[in-house]
Amino acid sequence: MRELLLCPPDYYGIEYEINPWMSRARGTESELAKSQWEGLRQALASLDSKIELVPPQPKLPDMVFTANAGLAVGRKFIPSNFRYPERAGEAPYFRHWMEEHGYETIWLPDNLYFEGEGDALFSNDILFCGYKFRSDIQSHRAVGELLRCLVISVELADPRFYHLDTCFCPLPDGSVFWFPNAFDEYGQRAIRAHVKELIDVEEEEAKHFSCNAVVLGRDIVLPEGAPNLVKTLANRGYQCHELPMSEFIKAGGACKCLTMFLPQREAVE
Repeated sequence: MRELLLCPPDYYGIEYEINPWMSRARGTESELAKSQWEGLRQALASLDSKIELVPPQPKLPDMVFTANAGLAVGRKFIPSNFRYPERAGEAPYFRHWMEEHGYETIWLPDNLYFEGEGDALFSNDILFCGYKFRSDIQSHRAVGELLRCLVISVELADPRFYHLDTCFCPLPDGSVFWFPNAFDEYGQRAIRAHVKELIDVEEEEAKHFSCNAVVLGRDIVLPEGAPNLVKTLANRGYQCHELPMSEFIKAGGACKCLTMFLPQREAVE
């Protein structure tokens, strides 16, 4: 059973603009967002997952995106150093929750921006880390030294896909589905060199945040709007669970952004 951390969307809304998806003029529908989040929680719980909830906090609308809280490996937790001050206030609440639940907190230096599982995803024993828009490439070396694992840094090239988990999704068979044009040329080469099989997602489906999926064994929970990807994954033996995520896509997030693994994987050593 996988343990997952979610945060109820009690205070969720678009109160500022820190990525191309966010528009205060457009805003979100609060009740619809709550309904969509509850649909995600129920879907994950139905797939033999234990759902933990961190209490939401006023004036921190993006705390709902728990994947950005940090990176948990084994019983170690590396909290995020958020690039934008609008999100920096989340860190103490996540740290407190993790420590209460038995995790050892290991902070990165304050001058290194790092946004947790949003920019750090394991594929087999390799930790792929995205950088440019939110995380610093210098933070990757520090994370790799702390966890004693191989880190492959890849530059994100499209501001719409500002976190790695918006355009890159590892599967348990060692393959990855991804949107290649979200990465610069070197990043694409690095990924191709270290992943045995890649499933390309077309741009129209990537814009529905189809790569922002929660993978639980052979089950994949992802936003609706990616029929071609779903067909490809079904042909590979995966069961896809498609959910409406429109209110969270307005803020630049979807299923994976709303979910953090506890831990993402056991200790690398």
